[in-house]
Amino acid sequence: MKSDKVLIVEDEVKLARFVELELKHEGYDVYVANDGRDGLNKFYDEKPDIVLLDLMLPELSGIEVCRRIRKTSKVPIIMLTAKGETMDKVLGLDSGADDYVTKPFAIEEVLARMRVALKRVKSFSENSETVMTLKNLTIDIARRIVKVDNEEIELTKREFELLYYLVKNKNIVISRDQILNNVWGYDYIGETNVVDVYIRYLRTKIDDKYNTKYIHTIRGVGYFAKDEE
Repeated sequence: MKSDKVLIVEDEVKLARFVELELKHEGYDVYVANDGRDGLNKFYDEKPDIVLLDLMLPELSGIEVCRRIRKTSKVPIIMLTAKGETMDKVLGLDSGADDYVTKPFAIEEVLARMRVALKRVKSFSENSETVMTLKNLTIDIARRIVKVDNEEIELTKREFELLYYLVKNKNIVISRDQILNNVWGYDYIGETNVVDVYIRYLRTKIDDKYNTKYIHTIRGVGYFAKDEE
């Protein structure tokens, strides 16, 4: 069985070496870069299955590396950074990162989040359906394209995965905890409204824009994607 390839882009050499050794012990193939430009080059050369990316890097920032990767790839990216402020976290996620771990971190937490991210990617690629529909909305799973009628809707990676999960379970009411576990992969302690925030993003981009109610709320219970009556 082929081992998953991990690219670590981290300018703290000792930390990068520690994470590298831990991941190799877990059976991963690991590549390391200590600045953003080298990280980007190694990404294109090695084509990793997942990237652990520091936010503050010499040469190119982690944000810029993430943005450039996202132009050509949907590979999972987990930000590793000493910055814990909300705006830094939002900036990382908005640039295309899947997740965010603040230093100092336990390696077990990083490993758990990597498993979740890799499992999510594999579940998409193994899905037997190629296109799902909800009213006049279509989701091309393989290409990660969402359209209403023939107009493409630009969604972030997280917005796409949330919409995919809702449509996959259309007409079934799903609790916030279920959404967190299946879309984020773990609970965001202290950020219990993250699901509501992303539901609002989707409604702004889809429901409000096309004046159609795709996502419904059951107060105190959760959300569901409602198909035609």
